[in-house]
Amino acid sequence: MTTDLGLPTPGGLAGVPTTDEQQKAKDYKSDQEVRWCPGCGDYIVLNAVQSFLPSLGLKRENIVFVSGIGCSSRFPYYMNTYGMHSIHGRAPAIATGLAASREDLSVWVVTGDGDALSIGGNHLIHALRRNVNLKILLFNNRIYGLTKGQYSPTSEVGKVTKSTPAGSVDHPFNPVSLALGAEASFVARTLDSDRAHVTETLQAAAEHRGSALVEIYQNCPIFNDGAFDVLKDNDEKQRRIIPLRHGEPIVFGPEGEQRCVVRDDDGELTIAKSSDVDSSAIVVHDAERADSSFAFALSRLGGQDLDPTVTGVFRATQRPVYDDLVRAQTAEAAQSSPPDLQSLLTGRDTWTI
Repeated sequence: MTTDLGLPTPGGLAGVPTTDEQQKAKDYKSDQEVRWCPGCGDYIVLNAVQSFLPSLGLKRENIVFVSGIGCSSRFPYYMNTYGMHSIHGRAPAIATGLAASREDLSVWVVTGDGDALSIGGNHLIHALRRNVNLKILLFNNRIYGLTKGQYSPTSEVGKVTKSTPAGSVDHPFNPVSLALGAEASFVARTLDSDRAHVTETLQAAAEHRGSALVEIYQNCPIFNDGAFDVLKDNDEKQRRIIPLRHGEPIVFGPEGEQRCVVRDDDGELTIAKSSDVDSSAIVVHDAERADSSFAFALSRLGGQDLDPTVTGVFRATQRPVYDDLVRAQTAEAAQSSPPDLQSLLTGRDTWTI
């Protein structure tokens, strides 16, 4: 069985109770009034999540959304599941505890570029390197929206904001590159305006067992309106967006102007006109490649000007999952010797001064 993106479904939901109840999107809508600014991209993502969750066939009481602080972090209020609105940047840490202690839960983290990559950066990279069975949705609007328009860790160099009136001099994070550098086993990028792509990407993340980070380019109409407009224009998006599909050649662009990804003489990934190269030279996407360097090279194509922009699943590999290892270790310890708190407190690693 494979996802719409050509990836296998390795049982990321194993252990989570299912239901025979025919669920609909409305079953996942809470009674809370959705309060985001008109035109906010969060609405699209919320609707996409509520619409695709019924397809998983899980019991709603076994799904948990954990968030930090920020506009995106209001997400748990609007989901008719369990949820926790935690503290700034700490959602991955809290979600790790849930995932490790409750195999019967499908645990999701909703965070923003400020919450996840600034104060929460340390928690994020360690959740990813440990390969905790979490699905992390990182809403990236390149701005601090809740606190009214300061520059964020993903804001472009030169960005004029309330906190950088002369323009930001900080070099921005590339969240996909960061996640791959932290050895995340599943990393993807999508765009809020492409609901079909958001849905299939979330589906693939849900089916993955281990840490899954999905960066979602999302518009903030009040403090950073139009940040991704070039990727929504019919002509520009064809020219700029490089869609990844596992097992397929990486090609993009309108008819007659098609481009592709190839390796240059130094082995680096680069972009060429399809008409100028032999079809055998076009790189075929391999999301399951164990070495993360290939996915990392893809993440470095383009830059802060979004020309080009790679979307889809960069990496989807299998390796030991933190939750499983912790539970196995705990079970083994319990079998080898009865729990003895006093022995633990007065064990070998004590000394007298």
